[in-house]
Amino acid sequence: MMIWTEHPAKADVEAVVRRYFNLLRAEKIPEAEQLIDHHPVRHVLKSLWNGSVKAVAEGDEANGSPAADEWEQDLSWLGELKLAAFHWGHTGSHVHIEITYCAQTIEVALGFWVRSTDAGWVITGPATYW
Repeated sequence: MMIWTEHPAKADVEAVVRRYFNLLRAEKIPEAEQLIDHHPVRHVLKSLWNGSVKAVAEGDEANGSPAADEWEQDLSWLGELKLAAFHWGHTGSHVHIEITYCAQTIEVALGFWVRSTDAGWVITGPATYW
């Protein structure tokens, strides 16, 4: 986990979030979990899948609905996700990130916080926002 002795700059936080997201996209889930003070990754992946693959499939009745656990069986869909805009809170301690799937912004955003611990400053999250 990344630990800073001082409150990290926005650019530093964004770099860690990008690295985290790239690890998810590469299906390197354990490595992504080790990068930040992490909430359950299963929840994050399921939310991203529901907001992207499942939402697209439900909008296209011809393809049929994907199986309920399909997101866990084949994580290749992660490769179609991309980070879009970073939106920082006014205190500089919270950021939420828009996500795209196949170049379309999805309804799910990821939120991260910069918080102080006994060891130093860490990034915690992500929370999922609908």
